[in-house]
Amino acid sequence: MPTIKTQYTCPMHPEIIRDEPGDCPICGMHLEPITVQAEEKNEELDDMSRRFLISTVLSIPLFALAMVHDITPQYIPSWLSAQLVQWIEFVLATPVVLWGGWPFYVKGYQSVKTWNLNMFTLISMGVGAAYLYSVVALFFPEIFPPLMHTAEGVVPVYFEAAAVITTLVLLGQVLELRARSKTNTAIKTLLNLAPKKAHRIIDEAGNEEEVNLELVHVGDKLRVKPGEKIPVDGVVIEGQSNIDESMITGEPVLVQKTVGDTLIGATINKNGTLVMQATKVGSDTMLAQIVQMVAQAQRSRAPIQQLADTVSSYFVPAVVISAVLAFIGWYIWGPSPQLAYAVVAAVSVLIIACPCALGLATPISIMVATGRAALSGILIKDAKTLETMEKIDTLVVDKTGTLTLGKPKVTDFLTASGYDTKELVKYAASLERASEHPLAQSVIDYATELNISLINVDNFEAVPGKGVIAKIDGKKIILGSEKLLQEENISIEEVRAKADAMRNDAKGIIFMAIDNKYCAIIAIEDPIKETSVEAVHTLEKEGITVVMLSGDNEFTANAVAKKLGISKVYANVLPDGKADIIKELQSSGARVAMAGDGINDAPALAQADVGIAMGTGTDVAIESAGVTLIKGDLLGIVKVLRLSRATMQNIRQNLFFAFVYNSAGVPIAAGVLYPFFGIVLSPIIAAAAMSFSSVSVIANALRLKNVKL
Repeated sequence: MPTIKTQYTCPMHPEIIRDEPGDCPICGMHLEPITVQAEEKNEELDDMSRRFLISTVLSIPLFALAMVHDITPQYIPSWLSAQLVQWIEFVLATPVVLWGGWPFYVKGYQSVKTWNLNMFTLISMGVGAAYLYSVVALFFPEIFPPLMHTAEGVVPVYFEAAAVITTLVLLGQVLELRARSKTNTAIKTLLNLAPKKAHRIIDEAGNEEEVNLELVHVGDKLRVKPGEKIPVDGVVIEGQSNIDESMITGEPVLVQKTVGDTLIGATINKNGTLVMQATKVGSDTMLAQIVQMVAQAQRSRAPIQQLADTVSSYFVPAVVISAVLAFIGWYIWGPSPQLAYAVVAAVSVLIIACPCALGLATPISIMVATGRAALSGILIKDAKTLETMEKIDTLVVDKTGTLTLGKPKVTDFLTASGYDTKELVKYAASLERASEHPLAQSVIDYATELNISLINVDNFEAVPGKGVIAKIDGKKIILGSEKLLQEENISIEEVRAKADAMRNDAKGIIFMAIDNKYCAIIAIEDPIKETSVEAVHTLEKEGITVVMLSGDNEFTANAVAKKLGISKVYANVLPDGKADIIKELQSSGARVAMAGDGINDAPALAQADVGIAMGTGTDVAIESAGVTLIKGDLLGIVKVLRLSRATMQNIRQNLFFAFVYNSAGVPIAAGVLYPFFGIVLSPIIAAAAMSFSSVSVIANALRLKNVKL
């Protein structure tokens, strides 16, 4: 594929596009590349991980020292005075707050500058207020009123709160960046599918040269040898072979290609040598189109923090105004020393309104929910999935490998009267061993299950698209389609009804004849997973409309859908068509989840509101999806749906509690109780209230561990 100049955009504001990396001018978030390269380094993740690691190392002893000093001071050595403890806390907290949290101050400043107030605004204000208050209390304790001084003559500080909040926020950033980086893994996997070289024929004699894929043009003749990948999209002009198209079509069987048939780039030529003519190259190939579709669908994300940011956009100005009013009120009407009381009141307002609880409300619930899901064999990639899954009303399911096992097998071997079944199985499997037909392996496997040994065949002849003919023990054996037997003047009227019944049961049919006389029918089926019927029924009870997509013909697809109780079916669907169907459903107002397991499903998984991959599927399908069902069991979708609803309810409870709790605490911190009860809220109490709100949010989130799925 041709190299495209890399541009960068903001996940929160995709309208921002820059030619160089940097920060978003609106929200301060790090810009991400629009065009993902096969190999690239995530410098922001490395930087945040380094800041988190160092901040954690400094915050642990800082927190332990502060807790021991405040709760069990009797364990503090006599030589370790209160003032010395504060200086140690200052030394430990300063690099955490000023260096570890520096990106938050930059982003917080940017959000204020552009008046796009968000979580970074709250984080920078909360941490900054706690730290600056502590610095003033440490260096200038005399400006505080006597009631703020402890028995040891110091003013309480909150270095540990500022450092721990910074460290927790850094942890959240690392987790988010890792989740975001995984969304690009799907595109990288797709990019790595394309071969790097091609064998181009340069003259009429058939001489060839090896060229880079970028140098291949439309109309070029290319030779593809056994085991090689098809370099670009094209058409066969010479030879025949079986092609593994599973990475594109999702179907497990090989596809026979002869002169005039189309080829898809990146699929694998299994046996014969082909000469092809290139019809699409570069960004026009199907693989390139899939990459583009995945990139476009994944570029924008609906942030789980949107509700918190909306609250913050009103909450932050209200807190700042409250702090200013508290300062003015105490400075004008407060008792002596007015300035000290004014500073204490303003700082208390900022501390009690610290965004810790509001910031924890969403990620804590997500962490508990994803852990709960993992214990149930479900991997959830990011918070967006749980946020969106709650609103899903339509589930689109790929047939092969999702509803079915993706492993064709012989289900029936019906023998005509007068023939020995084991002998016919031996003949059929021996013929198929010499065949290149995609379904041949299922017949061989059937013989293996019956412990039947195979024998050599003579005069083997493959009839393209129809079957095979050979001799065994002097007998003429024919194995193939109804059309092949008709050409050999062999009647199958006596079993036509049985054959039609099997076709109606979603089975493929192979006829067998010996010495020009019908002798057996072989039925091959891709079995439906045991849990698929129950899963479809349960999902419909949950209010979900189930839609089936399949690359199969309408006859087979409808037969499978009938077994499963699915009324809406799309058959003969090509890879790009799956994503188009998702778009069509979405345009009609549906919130769509897509379940699949092949690379051909990747664009649809990315386009869907929620992508769900079977754990047994290809890596690219798993990386394109928000949910991976490790066991490949569709009942896992029911669990995800229920967990999503419980999680989002829990998050709303947390956000409501955090906002109401802090809002109620602000007037108390500002001193509204002083005229009536003479109570001035110390920053110590404000910090305790802030901590209690955080603990309450965490305790509520932990209830998700016991949700019934």
